[in-house]
Amino acid sequence: MSDLSATNIPALASSAYNQALEVIAAVEPRIAEATKQELVDQRASLKLIASENYASPAVLLTMGSWLSDKYAEGTVGHRFYAGCQNVDTVESLAAEHARELFGAEYAYVQPHSGIDANLVAFWSILAHRVEGPWLEKFGARGVNDLSEADWESLRAELGNQRLLGMSLDAGGHLTHGFRPNISGKMFHQQQYGTDPETGLLDYDAVRAKAKEFKPLVIVAGYSAYPRRVNFAKMREIADEVGATLMVDMAHFAGLVAGKVFTGEEDPVPHAHIVTTTTHKSLRGPRGGMVLATEEYAPSVDRGCPMVLGGPLSHVMAAKAVALAEARQPAFATYAQNVADNAKSLADGFLSRGAKLVTGGTDNHIVLLDVSSFGLTGRQAESALLDSGVVTNRNSVPADPNGAWYTSGVRLGTPALTTRGFGHDEFDRVAELIVDVLTNTSPGTTSAGAPSKASYAIGDGVAEKTKAAAAELLDKHPLYPGLELA
Repeated sequence: MSDLSATNIPALASSAYNQALEVIAAVEPRIAEATKQELVDQRASLKLIASENYASPAVLLTMGSWLSDKYAEGTVGHRFYAGCQNVDTVESLAAEHARELFGAEYAYVQPHSGIDANLVAFWSILAHRVEGPWLEKFGARGVNDLSEADWESLRAELGNQRLLGMSLDAGGHLTHGFRPNISGKMFHQQQYGTDPETGLLDYDAVRAKAKEFKPLVIVAGYSAYPRRVNFAKMREIADEVGATLMVDMAHFAGLVAGKVFTGEEDPVPHAHIVTTTTHKSLRGPRGGMVLATEEYAPSVDRGCPMVLGGPLSHVMAAKAVALAEARQPAFATYAQNVADNAKSLADGFLSRGAKLVTGGTDNHIVLLDVSSFGLTGRQAESALLDSGVVTNRNSVPADPNGAWYTSGVRLGTPALTTRGFGHDEFDRVAELIVDVLTNTSPGTTSAGAPSKASYAIGDGVAEKTKAAAAELLDKHPLYPGLELA
């Protein structure tokens, strides 16, 4: 499946969806209607949220099964509940596909989300690097042998470790040490940013900060950085200071799977632990996953009960299906198109005088600085939504408007690429966005002061944009052949 517009939904699948909705409607019709309306809304909007995509019918249907009914704490062949033989099959297949797809030594497919995957990774590193040596030093056979005084000492050790991650306004994620997030509370943390002139990662500056701070963990990866990362250099820095390198590739996992990112830009050969979501550019179900070297595998395997409860067996099954899809040659074509289309979108903005963070992109993300339009990110996001363009506001480096109002809008190409959009369509999308923002002005508060939230769109602009968007979308239907009753 290279894109959904090229693959008609089989009549059998269409019938399955309609019958499922009938069953749901018999119990709670409002849920059935909301589900139907979501398809209507997604079909009618230009979805440019970088973290969203469209899963295949096979992936979606896999999640709606009785595998949801089974508890299966533990690991394959070592469950705390009886009767898990089918869950063992599902989890084994998902892990096998993940290892083969990414060339990883070990894969753990139980995490429910990206933050769960990161928490598993963090605690696995702490268990491997701190708890293990600590227990050995004290001669304990296991945690059950510890006295309460020992536990207090161990908790102090585990809770006093250092993490160095990418700052939120430079493009990092909440879970990379942002203070209000659990990651910023469980570690003594510092953050690295980007060059103030170029917006690009400065590896020498990261190295200098790592040597000064001496972290136990260095986190690489991003959620709003529109460039590639040299993970070989990040591993060199980690090795120089004795840190574990953890890479969060949730956003760009599809580009790794599709071999758009190879060599020094592929995190798997260079990191000790790699985390990811299974949706976004990987185009699977909403969930998480951890890849690791054999050295860290025993610690990661303790994700349950260390961090997680019962795995979602129906979602693990859908992960297996999505990963099987990603191993097909068509997915590599899709992944390359995602990157090519991001370049087309960026070029479309630049040719129309818009300002982009780092001046462009070489992944799937375009980060538009909307301050040049006299708007905050919140105003721009809202005006675009009124016009049928779905984006999300995002901080830019040293953002004067903070993380709530922001000065940027983040855009991504995975979803519309799935629908079959190409160079010309993304250039047209850039034109529509620039037109909306050019014709949007900030509002004022009730006291007459400039507002960071209210806005006004020029007469007829939103309607004109929606009509133009509909023309593009009609050429690339979402789930063609799927007609709901």
